[in-house]
Amino acid sequence: MESQEAAVEPVPSPPPQPQTDADLWKAFIGPNADQYLTTFKKFTGPAGPQFALTWHWPAFIFEPFLWFLYRKMYVYALIYAIGPAMAFYITQDLSADIIWRIIAGASANYIYFWHAKEQLAKIKSERATGGEARQQLLGELGGVQPYVVWVGVGLLVLKIGLVIAMFKDGPPDSPKGPPAKPHPASLMSV
Repeated sequence: MESQEAAVEPVPSPPPQPQTDADLWKAFIGPNADQYLTTFKKFTGPAGPQFALTWHWPAFIFEPFLWFLYRKMYVYALIYAIGPAMAFYITQDLSADIIWRIIAGASANYIYFWHAKEQLAKIKSERATGGEARQQLLGELGGVQPYVVWVGVGLLVLKIGLVIAMFKDGPPDSPKGPPAKPHPASLMSV
């Protein structure tokens, strides 16, 4: 006969609750929290938050909207998904995408700093929520969503398809299709 002790499985302990502001920031940011917190120190001055020029390679190299989706900044993801496509459509110049990428690379850290600051203020204002409720809010509002990258990849494929379609159709004011070949008889009269 087996003892009852062998049948009892240990109950996993919940993750420790963030106690300090630094712990809350780390819990909210998730992956690479220490790196972000070091960068965020540049935005904090004696008079309060202030912009400082920093560079964020992932927001520049990858499609910026993918990075914003990954970090749960949905409004900025939408802006960076539509903005470059509209700029390209209007200008028919691929450098528009480069300009949007430079803007994203230069501003992503600062935008993320404000996003985290605002979301943490929401979490802290929920004083009545303790323990599990706070952890749930941290999970919902902060961290990353790796599955969003796959949604972003699908949107990227759509974006590439739209760009190809725009190239195929040509600029809005140009005639459709290839240029007409001159008639052989008209070439002889020249």
